[in-house]
Parts: sequence; structure tokens; C-alpha cells
Amino acid sequence: MQSLVVGVDAGATSTRVAVHTLDGTRVGYARAGAGNPTAHGLAKAVSAIETALGQALGSLDGSRVVASLAGVAGHVEEMVPALAKVWAGHGVAAGPRYMGDVPIAYAAGSPEPDGSLLLSGTGAVAARIAGFELGVVADGLGWLLGDAGSGFWIGREAARAVVDAFDRGLPVTTLDRTATDADRDPAPRSGADRDPAPGTKADRDPAPGAGGAAAGSGLLVALVGEHFLGDERPAAPRAVADRIVRLAQADHMRLAELSSLVSRAASEGDPLAAGIVREAAGHLVATLRRVHTSGPVVLAGSVLTSPGPVRQAVTELLAGEQVKTAGEAAGAAAWLAARDLLPEPDAKALHAAFTTTL
Repeated sequence: MQSLVVGVDAGATSTRVAVHTLDGTRVGYARAGAGNPTAHGLAKAVSAIETALGQALGSLDGSRVVASLAGVAGHVEEMVPALAKVWAGHGVAAGPRYMGDVPIAYAAGSPEPDGSLLLSGTGAVAARIAGFELGVVADGLGWLLGDAGSGFWIGREAARAVVDAFDRGLPVTTLDRTATDADRDPAPRSGADRDPAPGTKADRDPAPGAGGAAAGSGLLVALVGEHFLGDERPAAPRAVADRIVRLAQADHMRLAELSSLVSRAASEGDPLAAGIVREAAGHLVATLRRVHTSGPVVLAGSVLTSPGPVRQAVTELLAGEQVKTAGEAAGAAAWLAARDLLPEPDAKALHAAFTTTL
């Protein structure tokens, strides 16, 4: 019977486990809940991984597993003995090799041992990878103080601009997508609105209704309003701003959900959304430049692996680099586990078999 290798990709949203033979054939795959022990606690993370492992193995004999690797977001040393116990419960002789999720994300896009990762999903980070081990890291500091160019950052910028526009008197009618350009671009209320201080955010990307906003910025305003307010229509512009602020503060992850709306609006020509996209791409590439020296650049995370204006803007700024896109991370973990058992040429040749996305 063929030997098996197991790969785990455990993150803040979900856990994936892939089971492969040494020739790259995928013979088992499963998903479960969040597996980040820092974000969700050790017990919940281990339970999610155990569930996914059991489903991925199915009727397969655990004694056939000759190597395994668990890539886990949120490094906690207590995971090592906990996972060893889970593996033993499924008949696997030894627990998995344990490492962070960043090298796994890089390996999902390239079989080369040295290069860089640029990831933008809910959060954002860039990292230099050497020998498939984590080297220098830039950003990845979290939604409150960092993660520039991430999905959260993009959504927050959109909400900030929309709230600012209503605070400056943008008519409530702008929440209706059928509003006219005259509704979207009223005359500024004051000299302060007309002349923002040079170098400020308002100077770079004036909000709709702030005096000088480009016509056509109403789509993003309407989409953000719909996301937070639905059919609710507060009586006055300031009431709209206050309501969005309160809803965002009550559940800050709703801001990250705005990222896809920014991409949609930018794709349809909304100038405010296009400006946010450009700025996000600039932040991401600047973060990458802090760590990247040579080798491929792997793009990972939903913002950069999905077709859309942010990915396009980033790839344009990286013209001349060897840009790759991350594939299946659990499969990449399985490939790294198998790599130690295979001749180097064979391991490289089999990389695509392990990492092709389902």
C-alpha cells in the first residue's frame, strides 16, 4: 500500500487538511472550523484540526502516514503535544511538524526555497522566505494599528470616506443608487470644505460631497450605505454618519466585508473606490519592498488571489518580478512534508500536483 503524507492549513477562519500519496495524488481532503489557537483558544483550534483530520483520512489507515506538517496561524507551543495526541488517536505514529502559516502560504505558490510572500486577506503581511523558513517580516501588525492594504484596511477607508462625506452634508438621497450626479456632488458647505489642508487625506482623495469630489462617486457611497443600513434611511446626513459609525464599532469585522464592494465599485469606474484601490496597492508593494531581495514573489490571501482591481494594480506595480499565485495551502503543507522524502527534482516536479486548488 502507498505511503501517505498529511498537510494542515489552520487559520482564523477555517481549517483544511489534505492527504496525499507521495506521487502527489490527493486521496483525502476536508474542512472544519477556525484553527488559530491565539484567536480562538487552544481547545477550539485542536478540535477543528481533529475534525478535519478525521474526515480527510476517512477509511484510510493512519499507519500509512509517513510524514505530516501543520501550518497554524497563531503559534502556540502547547499545540505540539496536543496535535501529537490527536495524530496518535488516528493511528499516526508521529505528530506533525509544526510551523506558522506564512511559509505554507509561500510554498502554495512556488517550489523555490527562497523568495517572498505578499499576503492580503482580512490582514496583510509580507515576508522573506529562506529555505521555506520564515525570515524577515513586514507589517502583519493587525487591523487596529497595521495591515495596510488588507481587506480590513480597504473596507475601513471606504467607510471612513463615506462617513466623512455625510458628516460634510452629502444628501441622504445619495444612498439611492438612482441618485443623480447633482445629488452626489452638492456645493461645499464652507470654506473648510472647499480648501482641505495640503497633504491631507481629503486633499488626496476628497470624499463625495466634500467639494471637489469627482462625479460618479455615488456607487461606493450607495454600496456602503446598503451594507450597513439596508433600507433604513436616517432623516439627516449627520444621522447617516452616526448610524454607520455605531454599527461599525459594534462589529468591526463588517468593515472587512466592504473590501469586495470597493473592488466592485472600482471595476465600474467609481473614482473614490479607484483611489482606495490605488492606495491599497501602493501600501502592499511598499511593504513587500521592505523584505524582498530576489526570487519569486507569491501573492496570497483573498484580496490578491482573486481577480479584481487590487490584484491588477499590485501586479502592475510588480512588473519585472517573477509573480506567482498561491494555490492550495493544505496541499502545500503536504508537499513540504513529502519533500524531505523525495529527490529534489521529483519534489519540484510534483509541486503542482499537491498545490492545485480544488
